[in-house]
Amino acid sequence: MKTSTQTTAEQDDPVARAAAIASRLADLGARYDAAPVFPVESMRCLAAAGLHRHFAPPASGGIAFADVPTRYRTLMDVLRIVGRADLSIGRLYEGHVNALALFDWYASPEQAVRLGRELEDGAFYGVWATEPQPGVSIERGEGGTAVLKGGKSFASGAGGLKHAIVTAQEAGSERQLVIVGADDAERADVSQWRVRGMRATTSGLYDLTGMGIEEADLLGLPGDYDRDPRFTTGAWRFAAVQLGGIEGLLAETRLAMPEAARSDPLQRAKFADCVAAARTAYMWVRECALRAALDDPDGPAFARMTRGIVERAGLDVMELAARIVGTRSAMDGQRIDKIVRDLSLYLRQAGPDHARDQAALTWLDHDAWGEEDRLW
Repeated sequence: MKTSTQTTAEQDDPVARAAAIASRLADLGARYDAAPVFPVESMRCLAAAGLHRHFAPPASGGIAFADVPTRYRTLMDVLRIVGRADLSIGRLYEGHVNALALFDWYASPEQAVRLGRELEDGAFYGVWATEPQPGVSIERGEGGTAVLKGGKSFASGAGGLKHAIVTAQEAGSERQLVIVGADDAERADVSQWRVRGMRATTSGLYDLTGMGIEEADLLGLPGDYDRDPRFTTGAWRFAAVQLGGIEGLLAETRLAMPEAARSDPLQRAKFADCVAAARTAYMWVRECALRAALDDPDGPAFARMTRGIVERAGLDVMELAARIVGTRSAMDGQRIDKIVRDLSLYLRQAGPDHARDQAALTWLDHDAWGEEDRLW
């Protein structure tokens, strides 16, 4: 018989909550893949499990973890589980926890209270930084009024999320984080989001022109968003979601292996290669998450390298899964097919070769992972 203490511990465990809804998210993901619209039911499922607020600042109703590394390890596992269930939801959820981290680092007490109220209502946030030229600017008018000019592209959840944190720039200053409404359907244009995978992210354009902002909408100081090691090392979060997709593909490949393949040592060798690739990616993401938790100055190098490691693992497992499972892996309606289509798009991140080169420069400059490793 479970004690009340055990029950409370389970209720406060985000990993257990994510695992409990994973199959539901996978079922909903198949529906939203077939008829891509903003995945309202999936987001409600996350909110009902409390996952939209677990990683918020404690002042906003989030869990007070024992320490920062524990918080990051827990978040890594939740991101993996959600990504394994549905990569589109994983992308949206990762954007939300990114926003929560920015609140945690830069919010005023008043903004933290405001966030808590929004989370009570089940609100989700995004973080939108990509933009067509000339970008988003803050225009000052008479009497100190301010409006935004410009728009964001690849804005995941455009028109569906309640709020977004966007980057905008005032003349002569660095980029500023601004909290904006993200659910205005008239400002959102997702008509060009016609893609093979990640369909339910509805990553379209969002027009911010003419949107009035107040001082209370400015999060942190100019330049805060771009500060390292947090900015670059933060890539570990989306790498964790991608890792979940790779692990999901590995699990589906195992289930789909016909008996003839299981009896074939060559096919078993391919499956072993899948396991090795997935576990290698896992260890790199885990290392990167720990470095992010400690604000390690070499975190950016690890994040840049981790991006490439996870991409290579994903590409390898996708190819090997197709060779193991055969034609069935490409059939419409098969979960393997959906994961492959989603991963194929999600793994496409900007400048992978440049990122790896920058990581190599760090290791050439000094021993970032040797006898002087500070983490163990």
